[in-house]
Amino acid sequence: MNKKFFSSPIILILPSILAISFVIIIPLIFSFYTSFTSYKLTRPDSLFDFVGLRNYERLIDNAKFWYAFGRTILFLAIVLNLELLFGLGIALLINKITWGQRTLRTIMMFPMMFSPILVGFQWKYIFNDNIGLLNNFLYLFGYESAIPWLIDKYLAMGSIMVAEIWANTSIFAILLLAGLLGIPRDPIEAARVDGCNSWQVFKNITLPFLMPFVFIALTIRSLDVGRAYDIVHIMTGGGPAMRTELIWTMIARIGYKDANMGYANAMSYVSIILSIAFTYYFFTKLVAARRDLGQQQ
Repeated sequence: MNKKFFSSPIILILPSILAISFVIIIPLIFSFYTSFTSYKLTRPDSLFDFVGLRNYERLIDNAKFWYAFGRTILFLAIVLNLELLFGLGIALLINKITWGQRTLRTIMMFPMMFSPILVGFQWKYIFNDNIGLLNNFLYLFGYESAIPWLIDKYLAMGSIMVAEIWANTSIFAILLLAGLLGIPRDPIEAARVDGCNSWQVFKNITLPFLMPFVFIALTIRSLDVGRAYDIVHIMTGGGPAMRTELIWTMIARIGYKDANMGYANAMSYVSIILSIAFTYYFFTKLVAARRDLGQQQ
Protein backbone atom coordinates (compact mmCIF):
# COMPACT_ATOMS: atom_id res chain seq x y z
CA MET A 1 0.00 0.00 0.00
CA ASN A 2 2.78 2.41 0.93
CA LYS A 3 4.70 1.53 -2.20
CA LYS A 4 1.63 2.14 -4.33
CA PHE A 5 1.05 5.50 -2.63
CA PHE A 6 4.60 6.73 -3.15
CA SER A 7 4.50 5.69 -6.81
CA SER A 8 1.22 7.51 -7.49
CA PRO A 9 1.02 10.98 -9.07
CA ILE A 10 -0.36 12.46 -5.84
CA ILE A 11 3.08 12.34 -4.25
CA LEU A 12 4.26 14.79 -6.94
CA ILE A 13 1.63 17.41 -6.08
CA LEU A 14 1.77 16.81 -2.32
CA PRO A 15 4.27 19.69 -1.71
CA SER A 16 1.92 22.07 -3.57
CA ILE A 17 -1.07 20.84 -1.57
CA LEU A 18 0.81 21.41 1.71
CA ALA A 19 1.97 24.86 0.61
CA ILE A 20 -1.55 25.92 -0.41
CA SER A 21 -2.92 24.57 2.87
CA PHE A 22 -0.48 26.54 5.01
CA VAL A 23 -0.58 29.73 2.93
CA ILE A 24 -4.27 29.91 1.95
CA ILE A 25 -6.61 27.33 3.48
CA ILE A 26 -5.52 27.51 7.13
CA PRO A 27 -5.46 31.36 7.23
CA LEU A 28 -8.92 31.41 5.62
CA ILE A 29 -10.32 29.06 8.25
CA PHE A 30 -8.65 31.08 11.01
CA SER A 31 -9.95 34.42 9.71
CA PHE A 32 -13.44 33.00 9.30
CA TYR A 33 -13.39 31.80 12.90
CA THR A 34 -12.16 35.15 14.22
CA SER A 35 -15.03 36.91 12.45
CA PHE A 36 -17.26 35.33 15.11
CA THR A 37 -15.09 36.56 17.99
CA SER A 38 -14.18 39.91 19.53
CA TYR A 39 -10.54 39.30 18.63
CA LYS A 40 -8.29 42.34 19.08
CA LEU A 41 -4.60 42.38 18.25
CA THR A 42 -3.86 44.12 21.55
CA ARG A 43 -5.72 41.43 23.53
CA PRO A 44 -4.64 37.92 22.42
CA ASP A 45 -6.98 36.31 24.98
CA SER A 46 -9.98 37.76 23.08
CA LEU A 47 -9.30 35.18 20.37
CA PHE A 48 -11.44 32.75 22.39
CA ASP A 49 -14.21 35.27 23.13
CA PHE A 50 -16.94 33.88 20.88
CA VAL A 51 -19.64 36.48 20.12
CA GLY A 52 -21.62 34.70 17.41
CA LEU A 53 -23.07 36.95 14.71
CA ARG A 54 -22.56 40.19 16.61
CA ASN A 55 -19.84 41.46 14.26
CA TYR A 56 -22.07 40.85 11.24
CA GLU A 57 -25.04 42.50 12.98
CA ARG A 58 -22.92 45.59 13.64
CA LEU A 59 -22.17 45.83 9.92
CA ILE A 60 -25.85 46.17 9.08
CA ASP A 61 -26.03 49.46 11.01
CA ASN A 62 -22.57 50.68 9.98
CA ALA A 63 -23.30 53.43 7.44
CA LYS A 64 -19.58 54.07 6.82
CA PHE A 65 -19.09 50.47 5.69
CA TRP A 66 -21.97 50.62 3.22
CA TYR A 67 -20.73 53.97 1.90
CA ALA A 68 -17.35 52.33 1.30
CA PHE A 69 -19.12 49.34 -0.28
CA GLY A 70 -21.05 51.57 -2.70
CA ARG A 71 -17.94 53.65 -3.39
CA THR A 72 -16.06 50.47 -4.29
CA ILE A 73 -18.77 49.39 -6.73
CA LEU A 74 -18.69 52.84 -8.37
CA PHE A 75 -14.89 52.70 -8.51
CA LEU A 76 -15.05 49.24 -10.12
CA ALA A 77 -17.62 50.27 -12.71
CA ILE A 78 -15.81 53.41 -13.87
CA VAL A 79 -12.28 51.99 -13.84
CA LEU A 80 -13.16 48.72 -15.60
CA ASN A 81 -15.13 50.42 -18.37
CA LEU A 82 -12.45 53.04 -19.04
CA GLU A 83 -9.67 50.45 -18.99
CA LEU A 84 -11.66 48.36 -21.47
CA LEU A 85 -12.19 51.31 -23.84
CA PHE A 86 -8.58 52.50 -23.68
CA GLY A 87 -7.22 48.95 -23.92
CA LEU A 88 -9.37 48.21 -26.95
CA GLY A 89 -8.25 51.43 -28.63
CA ILE A 90 -4.57 50.67 -27.98
CA ALA A 91 -4.95 47.08 -29.22
CA LEU A 92 -6.65 48.21 -32.43
CA LEU A 93 -3.97 50.82 -33.10
CA ILE A 94 -1.07 48.42 -32.50
CA ASN A 95 -2.77 45.76 -34.61
CA LYS A 96 -2.82 48.21 -37.55
CA ILE A 97 0.91 48.93 -37.30
CA THR A 98 3.15 46.75 -39.44
CA TRP A 99 6.57 48.22 -38.52
CA GLY A 100 7.85 48.22 -34.93
CA GLN A 101 4.87 46.30 -33.51
CA ARG A 102 7.03 44.17 -31.20
CA THR A 103 8.69 47.24 -29.75
CA LEU A 104 5.32 48.89 -29.12
CA ARG A 105 4.01 45.74 -27.45
CA THR A 106 7.00 45.79 -25.10
CA ILE A 107 6.51 49.49 -24.29
CA MET A 108 2.81 48.84 -23.70
CA MET A 109 3.70 46.39 -20.92
CA PHE A 110 5.85 48.89 -18.97
CA PRO A 111 3.09 50.06 -16.56
CA MET A 112 2.48 46.45 -15.52
CA MET A 113 6.10 46.15 -14.38
CA PHE A 114 5.69 48.76 -11.62
CA SER A 115 4.41 47.67 -8.24
CA PRO A 116 1.17 49.32 -7.03
CA ILE A 117 3.10 51.03 -4.23
CA LEU A 118 5.51 52.60 -6.71
CA VAL A 119 2.61 53.66 -8.93
CA GLY A 120 0.94 55.27 -5.91
CA PHE A 121 4.04 57.30 -4.99
CA GLN A 122 4.58 58.26 -8.63
CA TRP A 123 1.07 59.64 -9.10
CA LYS A 124 1.03 61.18 -5.64
CA TYR A 125 4.00 63.27 -6.74
CA ILE A 126 2.34 64.13 -10.08
CA PHE A 127 -0.86 65.30 -8.34
CA ASN A 128 0.85 67.09 -5.44
CA ASP A 129 -0.70 70.54 -5.11
CA ASN A 130 2.60 72.30 -4.30
CA ILE A 131 5.40 70.56 -6.20
CA GLY A 132 3.40 68.24 -8.47
CA LEU A 133 4.23 67.96 -12.14
CA LEU A 134 0.65 68.53 -13.22
CA ASN A 135 0.18 71.82 -11.38
CA ASN A 136 3.59 73.03 -12.57
CA PHE A 137 2.61 72.14 -16.13
CA LEU A 138 -0.63 74.11 -15.78
CA TYR A 139 1.35 77.01 -14.31
CA LEU A 140 3.33 77.26 -17.57
CA PHE A 141 0.07 78.00 -19.37
CA GLY A 142 -0.90 80.78 -16.98
CA TYR A 143 -3.01 78.83 -14.48
CA GLU A 144 -1.57 80.28 -11.26
CA SER A 145 -3.79 78.81 -8.53
CA ALA A 146 -2.75 75.34 -7.36
CA ILE A 147 -5.38 72.63 -7.76
CA PRO A 148 -5.65 70.34 -4.69
CA TRP A 149 -5.99 67.11 -6.65
CA LEU A 150 -5.61 64.77 -3.67
CA ILE A 151 -7.33 66.97 -1.08
CA ASP A 152 -10.48 68.06 -2.87
CA LYS A 153 -13.37 65.73 -2.08
CA TYR A 154 -14.38 65.48 -5.75
CA LEU A 155 -10.97 65.41 -7.43
CA ALA A 156 -9.29 62.91 -5.09
CA MET A 157 -11.26 59.87 -6.27
CA GLY A 158 -10.75 60.86 -9.90
CA SER A 159 -7.01 61.14 -9.32
CA ILE A 160 -6.90 57.62 -7.88
CA MET A 161 -8.87 56.33 -10.87
CA VAL A 162 -6.36 57.92 -13.25
CA ALA A 163 -3.48 56.13 -11.49
CA GLU A 164 -5.33 52.80 -11.50
CA ILE A 165 -6.25 53.13 -15.19
CA TRP A 166 -2.70 54.08 -16.19
CA ALA A 167 -1.24 51.10 -14.35
CA ASN A 168 -3.61 48.41 -15.65
CA THR A 169 -4.99 49.40 -19.05
CA SER A 170 -2.16 47.39 -20.61
CA ILE A 171 -3.73 44.18 -19.26
CA PHE A 172 -6.79 44.78 -21.43
CA ALA A 173 -4.62 45.88 -24.36
CA ILE A 174 -2.48 42.72 -24.25
CA LEU A 175 -5.41 40.32 -23.98
CA LEU A 176 -7.43 42.09 -26.68
CA LEU A 177 -4.40 42.31 -28.96
CA ALA A 178 -3.98 38.54 -28.58
CA GLY A 179 -7.59 38.17 -29.66
CA LEU A 180 -7.10 40.46 -32.66
CA LEU A 181 -4.04 38.51 -33.78
CA GLY A 182 -6.08 35.30 -33.64
CA ILE A 183 -8.99 36.50 -35.77
CA PRO A 184 -9.18 34.54 -39.06
CA ARG A 185 -8.62 36.75 -42.08
CA ASP A 186 -11.05 35.02 -44.46
CA PRO A 187 -14.31 36.42 -42.94
CA ILE A 188 -12.85 39.95 -42.88
CA GLU A 189 -11.70 39.77 -46.49
CA ALA A 190 -15.05 38.31 -47.56
CA ALA A 191 -16.88 41.14 -45.77
CA ARG A 192 -14.75 43.77 -47.50
CA VAL A 193 -15.38 42.15 -50.89
CA ASP A 194 -19.12 42.38 -50.14
CA GLY A 195 -18.74 46.12 -49.58
CA CYS A 196 -18.73 46.36 -45.77
CA ASN A 197 -17.01 49.41 -44.31
CA SER A 198 -14.57 49.33 -41.37
CA TRP A 199 -17.28 49.91 -38.75
CA GLN A 200 -19.45 47.08 -40.09
CA VAL A 201 -16.47 44.72 -40.11
CA PHE A 202 -15.59 45.66 -36.54
CA LYS A 203 -19.18 45.39 -35.28
CA ASN A 204 -20.14 42.12 -36.96
CA ILE A 205 -16.85 40.18 -37.12
CA THR A 206 -14.10 41.64 -34.93
CA LEU A 207 -16.11 42.50 -31.82
CA PRO A 208 -17.97 39.15 -31.49
CA PHE A 209 -14.65 37.35 -31.79
CA LEU A 210 -13.11 39.60 -29.12
CA MET A 211 -15.93 39.26 -26.57
CA PRO A 212 -14.51 36.13 -24.84
CA PHE A 213 -11.21 37.99 -24.40
CA VAL A 214 -13.09 41.03 -23.09
CA PHE A 215 -14.84 39.04 -20.38
CA ILE A 216 -11.64 37.20 -19.42
CA ALA A 217 -9.93 40.56 -18.92
CA LEU A 218 -12.92 41.94 -16.99
CA THR A 219 -12.95 38.91 -14.69
CA ILE A 220 -9.25 39.22 -13.92
CA ARG A 221 -9.35 42.96 -13.38
CA SER A 222 -12.56 42.97 -11.33
CA LEU A 223 -10.83 40.76 -8.76
CA ASP A 224 -7.77 43.04 -8.72
CA VAL A 225 -9.68 46.34 -8.54
CA GLY A 226 -12.07 44.93 -5.93
CA ARG A 227 -9.04 44.42 -3.68
CA ALA A 228 -7.54 47.85 -4.41
CA TYR A 229 -5.51 48.97 -1.43
CA ASP A 230 -1.95 50.01 -2.23
CA ILE A 231 -2.62 52.92 -4.59
CA VAL A 232 -5.45 54.33 -2.45
CA HIS A 233 -3.45 54.01 0.76
CA ILE A 234 -0.36 55.71 -0.70
CA MET A 235 -2.11 58.52 -2.57
CA THR A 236 -4.81 59.63 -0.12
CA GLY A 237 -4.91 57.21 2.81
CA GLY A 238 -8.69 57.14 2.36
CA GLY A 239 -9.03 60.89 2.75
CA PRO A 240 -10.11 63.59 2.63
CA ALA A 241 -12.59 62.77 5.42
CA MET A 242 -12.63 59.13 4.25
CA ARG A 243 -14.23 60.12 0.92
CA THR A 244 -11.82 57.89 -1.04
CA GLU A 245 -11.91 54.99 1.39
CA LEU A 246 -12.74 51.70 -0.32
CA ILE A 247 -13.70 48.44 1.34
CA TRP A 248 -10.18 47.07 1.67
CA THR A 249 -8.62 50.29 2.97
CA MET A 250 -11.39 50.44 5.57
CA ILE A 251 -10.79 46.82 6.55
CA ALA A 252 -7.06 47.46 6.90
CA ARG A 253 -7.68 50.55 9.03
CA ILE A 254 -10.04 48.77 11.41
CA GLY A 255 -7.99 45.58 11.53
CA TYR A 256 -4.51 47.05 12.02
CA LYS A 257 -4.84 50.66 13.17
CA ASP A 258 -7.82 50.03 15.45
CA ALA A 259 -6.60 46.46 16.19
CA ASN A 260 -10.19 45.19 15.87
CA MET A 261 -9.35 42.13 13.78
CA GLY A 262 -12.53 40.16 14.45
CA TYR A 263 -14.74 42.97 13.17
CA ALA A 264 -12.41 43.57 10.19
CA ASN A 265 -12.58 39.89 9.20
CA ALA A 266 -16.37 40.04 9.31
CA MET A 267 -16.19 42.97 6.89
CA SER A 268 -13.85 40.96 4.67
CA TYR A 269 -16.28 38.07 4.33
CA VAL A 270 -19.17 40.39 3.54
CA SER A 271 -17.06 42.16 0.91
CA ILE A 272 -16.20 38.81 -0.70
CA ILE A 273 -19.80 38.83 -1.91
CA LEU A 274 -18.83 41.74 -4.18
CA SER A 275 -15.95 39.80 -5.75
CA ILE A 276 -18.09 36.68 -6.19
CA ALA A 277 -20.90 38.68 -7.80
CA PHE A 278 -18.61 40.36 -10.36
CA THR A 279 -16.77 37.11 -11.09
CA TYR A 280 -20.00 35.15 -11.58
CA TYR A 281 -21.49 37.85 -13.81
CA PHE A 282 -18.45 38.08 -16.09
CA PHE A 283 -18.03 34.29 -16.18
CA THR A 284 -21.62 33.79 -17.34
CA LYS A 285 -21.06 36.47 -19.99
CA LEU A 286 -17.85 34.69 -21.05
CA VAL A 287 -19.68 31.36 -21.47
CA ALA A 288 -22.44 33.06 -23.48
CA ALA A 289 -19.91 34.87 -25.70
CA ARG A 290 -18.02 31.66 -26.43
CA ARG A 291 -21.27 29.86 -27.22
CA ASP A 292 -22.37 32.64 -29.61
CA LEU A 293 -18.96 32.63 -31.29
CA GLY A 294 -19.13 28.86 -31.74
CA GLN A 295 -22.55 29.12 -33.34
CA GLN A 296 -21.32 31.79 -35.78
CA GLN A 297 -18.38 29.64 -36.83
